[in-house]
Amino acid sequence: MTDVTGMVAAGNVANGGGKKGGNQDVLAVARSRMNMAIGALSESRENEIDDLRFYAGSPDNQWQWPADVLATRGAVQGQSINSRPCLTINKLPQHVHQVTNDMRQNRPGAKVIPVDDKADVKVAEVFNGMIRHIEYISDADVAYDTACENQVAYGEGYIRLLTDYCDSNSFEQDIKIGRVRNSFSVYMDPAIQDPTGADAKWCFVTEDIEKDEFHRLYPNAAPVTTLQSLGVGDQNLTQWLNEDTIRIADYYYVDYSTKTLNLYPGNVTAFKGSREDKMYKEMYGEPKKTRQVQDPVVRYCKINGYEILEENVWAGQWIPVIRVVGNEFEVDGRLYVSGLVRNAKDAQRMYNYWVSQEAEMLALAPKAPFIGYGGQFEGYEDKWKTANTNNWPYLEVNPDVTDGSGSVLPLPQRAQPPMASSGLLQAKSGAAEDIKSTTGQYNASLGMGSNERSGKAILARQKEGDVGTYHYGDNLSRAVRHVARQLVDLIPKIYDTERIARIIGEDGETKMVKINPEQQQPVKEIVDETGVVIEKIYNPGVGKYDVVASTGPGYATKRQEALEAMAQLLQGNPDLWKVAGDLFVKNMDWPGAQEMAKRFAKTIDPKIMEDGDKSPALQAAEQQIQAMGQEMEQMHQMITNVGKSIEVQEQQRKDFEAQVKAFDAETKRLSVVQASMSPEQIQDIVLGTVHGMITSGDLIAELPGQDMDVGPEMPQEGMEQQPMPQEGMEQQPIPPEGMPQ
Repeated sequence: MTDVTGMVAAGNVANGGGKKGGNQDVLAVARSRMNMAIGALSESRENEIDDLRFYAGSPDNQWQWPADVLATRGAVQGQSINSRPCLTINKLPQHVHQVTNDMRQNRPGAKVIPVDDKADVKVAEVFNGMIRHIEYISDADVAYDTACENQVAYGEGYIRLLTDYCDSNSFEQDIKIGRVRNSFSVYMDPAIQDPTGADAKWCFVTEDIEKDEFHRLYPNAAPVTTLQSLGVGDQNLTQWLNEDTIRIADYYYVDYSTKTLNLYPGNVTAFKGSREDKMYKEMYGEPKKTRQVQDPVVRYCKINGYEILEENVWAGQWIPVIRVVGNEFEVDGRLYVSGLVRNAKDAQRMYNYWVSQEAEMLALAPKAPFIGYGGQFEGYEDKWKTANTNNWPYLEVNPDVTDGSGSVLPLPQRAQPPMASSGLLQAKSGAAEDIKSTTGQYNASLGMGSNERSGKAILARQKEGDVGTYHYGDNLSRAVRHVARQLVDLIPKIYDTERIARIIGEDGETKMVKINPEQQQPVKEIVDETGVVIEKIYNPGVGKYDVVASTGPGYATKRQEALEAMAQLLQGNPDLWKVAGDLFVKNMDWPGAQEMAKRFAKTIDPKIMEDGDKSPALQAAEQQIQAMGQEMEQMHQMITNVGKSIEVQEQQRKDFEAQVKAFDAETKRLSVVQASMSPEQIQDIVLGTVHGMITSGDLIAELPGQDMDVGPEMPQEGMEQQPMPQEGMEQQPIPPEGMPQ
């Protein structure tokens, strides 16, 4: 099996790397495309990075406060007690997680369906099972969740497809769904129109590694110090090399080759020289029509900007990098993307400001100052200076201080603490509501209390609130559908040898299926001598299949919902236990539920159970009984036919014996008469008798083995033809036996 990705052959430098020629042309185009992508996406990427920093803001990093505001308030990271507060109460992660976690509960999926007359529904189910298996071994939910987080937070996420060998001792490959944690490492063709990037002509997936690690992975690569001597240029140099790291990139690009497309009877097409073309040529002969087409080929290179480290051909027809986009705009020829955070940044800043103002007025003044007369503190000034900050066990005063008239002055008293103004509280509350409105989420969507009282009203409000963020989930569904479409395209090409493949059902149950890419039909059934199917062999490469997206709760959630619905139904109709109790037990989530459901099913009337509910052994027995019944009926019919044939033959034999006896009697009678008759008279009598029998057909019909008609004038073998008696000739009467003439 060839390595169709080039991702498992690290260290193999392509011939001609770093030399003038074809590889240099590829590298020149690659550097030009990288510069174009950086230029087209630079402004949008700067905004996305700022959104990500703002989203990750916390009290420790103060990323949600502008630097000039921090300077004017005297607040820095690890702020002192004398600075004005700059608090960060980040409410945005709650809103982002509300969207992403809702998608986790209702994960998008894809379903394969047949689209032409050669495709088979059973093969489509095998495709679905193989895709679930690929998702399981790849931890695809992590890749989907990461792309979703990035999409909702700052506007774009990515998913990629890879292939790798099954193990170190095998040449067979498995398809994997890869996670792209850093979306900014992907540079895709900015001219794309499809939100998933299905129409992209090229794409880079970059990685910055240390120079020592680079030389360890690629010992045959040219030294980094030769970069300037290769004439790359200063502008390109900054994109691929800095003081500590060197950039390597998985570079995919679409190359077009001219191929001849052949048309065979039955509207069957195949490229000239392909395996399908050879098969069709043996079946149908020469093609009816031919035409030249531009066939896209996805090529793969691992490059460092000035040298091709690996190169190969990707098996699929699309670039294996799938884009998940949030909000997308094109302004003045430039592409801009954004997520949930972009429009909520100002509202979050205002909320932080009003919370800080409130803290400044209240939190930093926990104790109001004391008000008294100067003479009362004399001698105790040290303690009274810190009375509003320290909790002294007691405070001493001079109690005998009097006014000018000699009256004793009252003791010191604490002043009223400052109160937050109603305008400040309203401003803080308004900023919180602004965050909700800019994110499209309100109290019902966030699980907060609202004016609704009934459950239906709350669900309706939640559904209405989800409309504001529905496009994020819809774009993720498109991406997952494109992932499945690529898998359907890759599976027949990667699994191109006869093998046993593992598939996973919707309920999580696993089973093994046999795949044979060489057979001509999509499904081949092998039966035993009784006609029972003992094995099925599939060929996913026959027929065309498409993918439809679906979004909803997982199988476990669906089972719980079905259990609740059936519980209500059985509670109102107890008689249903007799016909559907096994289905209710089957959906219960506790050990032994499946076994109990099987035993419960044995108590149900067999007439109610459908064929699909019968065990395989019972179905096989019924098929055997049916086949035996057909054989017995055929044998009975055969015996009946044989009996009828014997009866007919016996009747024919008896009729023939009667004719023989009658002929013998007639012969004896004629012998007696012959003695007294002349030869002429005897001849006339014999000829007349034979002529009568021939004319009536009695003689020929009674002779065994005779089927053809004999004409009345055909002479008998060995008998001379004699003239017939003339009309009017008087014949002599034959006297009775024993009488003289």
